[in-house]
Amino acid sequence: MNSFAKITAQGAYVPEKRMDNHDFEKIVDTSDEWIQQRTGIVERRIVAEDEYTSDISYKAVLDLQEKYQVELNDVDMIINATLTPDYKTPSVASYVQAKLGLKNAGAIDINAACAGFAYGLNIANGLITSGQNKKVLVIGAETLSRITDYTDRNTCILFGDGAGVFLVEYSEDETSFISSSSGSDGDKGHHLYCSELSHTMFGEDLQNPGYIVQNGRGVYKWAVGNVPNIIDNTLRNTNYKKEDIDWFAPHSANARMIESICEKANLSKDKALMSLKYYGNTSSATIPLSIDLAVEAHQLKKGDLMLLVGFGGGLSYASTLIKWTL
Repeated sequence: MNSFAKITAQGAYVPEKRMDNHDFEKIVDTSDEWIQQRTGIVERRIVAEDEYTSDISYKAVLDLQEKYQVELNDVDMIINATLTPDYKTPSVASYVQAKLGLKNAGAIDINAACAGFAYGLNIANGLITSGQNKKVLVIGAETLSRITDYTDRNTCILFGDGAGVFLVEYSEDETSFISSSSGSDGDKGHHLYCSELSHTMFGEDLQNPGYIVQNGRGVYKWAVGNVPNIIDNTLRNTNYKKEDIDWFAPHSANARMIESICEKANLSKDKALMSLKYYGNTSSATIPLSIDLAVEAHQLKKGDLMLLVGFGGGLSYASTLIKWTL
């Protein structure tokens, strides 16, 4: 008997509070024009004071349930990709499991930063095709506003909060997953980090403990130099070529970065799905939020070939080539 993994539903949630570029003009030396020109971001969503990563994860699942009218009582694994958990332990996934009342579901968090959602999908595919699980919720959720230094003009303009989720199920006759890749350039981890304590690592003193610290130029250079190769490697063992790709869903870090990646990879930027214009950089949530926006806009059709590429802190990356099965 064949054992395939199929994406059967998706959902998303973003907080109600909006923070637009003009709000930043009041707190740091910047402007709406400067931010839009360099990042493509217009606004981002910010969680309420009493709203945490487990809350927005749960609300994304409720959105999935409402849109697709799916039964979740038999979900047997929850994977929550996040770098902003409510606590070190219990996991965010455990909180989601409790909120959903799924007594028989496993629950794990993974932290691959902006590559987290793609990693989560690949793990779900492996769990299902190996026969270990049959129904997996894969969530990417972040409350980055809680670790953003709003006095740092270089980073505070970038980040927002949000959550997205896919339901991945066992199928005997149809698969969503075609090819994947993953890796990390750990020696470049100093370009993007968030430390809890001030200490020495990567051969230097880490700055601004508790907040995101990013070398934007370093990350930009790495992404533009490496993501085109990641795309080639993902396609290498398939019968597909780049021109066969209907949609490209990269991590929505920066619009100018994605345009450069598309140009270097010889992909039309019109195929790129992005969520950053109105949500900002939401790390592990950017890819599912981008796809949710495309679903809401009726851009996707069943059978479309879509390439997801997550990349960020680590510097880690993960990709997955899928057939859209919704």
